[in-house]
Amino acid sequence: MAVVVPTPAIADTLAAAPLPDLTRHWAGYASLAIILVAYISAMLEDVTMLRKSKSMVMGGTLVWFLILLAYQQYGDVHPAVEAFKANLQSYIELLLFIMASMTYLNAMEDMRVFLALRNWLVGARFGYRKLFWITGLLVFFLSTVINGLTAGLLMGAVVVAVGKGNPRFVSLACINIVVATNAGGSLSPLGGISTLFVWQKGLVPFTQFFTLFIPCFVNFAVPASVMHFAVPRECPVLEAQPVEMQRGALGVIALFAVTIAMAVAFDMFLQLPPAAGMMAGLSFLQLYSFYLQRSERGAEPADDDDAVANLGFADEPVAGREILEPYSYDIFEKVGRLEWDTLLFFYGAMMGIGGLGFIGYLDVVSQWFYGQHNPTEANILIGLSSALVDNGTLMFAVLSMNPGISQGQWLLLTLTLGVGGSLMAIGSAPGIGLLGVTKGQYSFLGHLKWSPVILLGYFASIGIHFLVNARFF
Repeated sequence: MAVVVPTPAIADTLAAAPLPDLTRHWAGYASLAIILVAYISAMLEDVTMLRKSKSMVMGGTLVWFLILLAYQQYGDVHPAVEAFKANLQSYIELLLFIMASMTYLNAMEDMRVFLALRNWLVGARFGYRKLFWITGLLVFFLSTVINGLTAGLLMGAVVVAVGKGNPRFVSLACINIVVATNAGGSLSPLGGISTLFVWQKGLVPFTQFFTLFIPCFVNFAVPASVMHFAVPRECPVLEAQPVEMQRGALGVIALFAVTIAMAVAFDMFLQLPPAAGMMAGLSFLQLYSFYLQRSERGAEPADDDDAVANLGFADEPVAGREILEPYSYDIFEKVGRLEWDTLLFFYGAMMGIGGLGFIGYLDVVSQWFYGQHNPTEANILIGLSSALVDNGTLMFAVLSMNPGISQGQWLLLTLTLGVGGSLMAIGSAPGIGLLGVTKGQYSFLGHLKWSPVILLGYFASIGIHFLVNARFF
C-alpha cells in the first residue's frame, strides 16, 4: 500500500497534471500481455486442468495493480481508483442477479421440476423427428428465462435418454439444442450474460429485447428445417419412471415468476438495478422455504448435525449428490452450488478488460471496428468472433468502448453475439456442456459439419432484424 498510494505532498504538486497515456507505457504493454496469457490459460482449461477462474482473477488483479503503480508515479491514483470502483459495481450487480436466479433454479431442480419435465417427454412416445422439434422449441423458450447452460443440459438429458442406440439422432438433436438455446437467450435479458449487460446499462429497455423474437426464431428455424431431413424417422421405445415433484414446487415456480417481474418493475418504474428486484425475490424464497420446513408434517428444528449435512460436509459433497435425495430447505446450500468458477471468471474478465479500457486500448479497438467499418459490419464481425471468444466478455468489451451506435445496432449486436456462438461447439456454454455429458455422441467435428447451415441462419436472422426492426435504426 505504501508503494501504491502517493504521499500528500506529491498528490498536491501534481493534482492538476493531465491523466497519463498508458497505451505506450510499460504498464500498458504488460497489462495486455497479462490478459492475453490469462485468457489463453482459460481456453486451455481442459488441457492444463487449471480452472479458468484462477488465471483470470489473477490477471485482472495484476492489471489494476500495474495501473495504480503507474498512476502513483504521476502522483494521483484517484482516477484509477474511481474507475476500478465503477467496474466493481457493474460486476456486483451481475453477480447478485445471477446468484438469485440460479438459487431459484437449483431449488426447482431439487424439487424435481426439471426431472418431471424430462420424464414426461421420454414417456410421451414421440418419434425422433417430433422430439427433435419439441426439444428445440422447449429449450428456445426455456432459455429466455433460465441460463443457457441449465436449459441446454436439461434438454440434452432428454435427448440422451430417448436416443439410446441412435447416436445420429443424439448428435443432430444436440446441435439443434445449442442453436435453439443461444437463439432464445438472445431475445431476453434473463437468458444470457450479453443481453443482461445491455439491459443493466440502460441501452435497451426490457420490452424492446422481445422485438428480436422473429429474428431469433428464424436463426433457430432455418438450420433446424435443414437438419430435419437428416433426423431418423424411427420412434424410440423407452419406459419412463414416474416422478413426483416435491411439495411446494409449484409455489417456487410462481415465486420465480414474481421475482422476474419485480426485477423488471424495479428497473422500469423505480430506476433501481434489476439485481435489487432479484434479491427481494430471493428473500421470498428464503421465507417460503422456512414456511415449508416448519409446516411439514412431523418437522422438527434441525440440529447441528443436520445443518452440517445440509451444507455438504457430511458423507459426500453437495454437488455430487443425486437429485432424488430428500429435499433440503437450506437456501444457502443452493447458493453454494452456483457455478462459482464461471462467476469468478467473469470477475477477472470484467476487471481485466475494464482495466484495458481505462488504459485506452479499447478506444483503439473501437476506432478500428467502428471507425474503419460501418456499425453493421462491425457488429457482424464481433458476432462471428463469439464462435471462439465468450460472448459475455465480448459484450463487456464493446460496452467499455462505448461506441455511439443506434438502439437498432445495440439490438443487432445483442443478436449476433448471442447466436454467433452456435457456429462452433466450443462457442457457447450449452455446447461445451453437452460435449462433456454425451459421451462422444455429440462432438466438435459433428457440430462443425453443420456450421454452414447454422451460418445461413445467422445471416438470415440479421436480414430479418433489419426488416422487422427498421424503426430502431
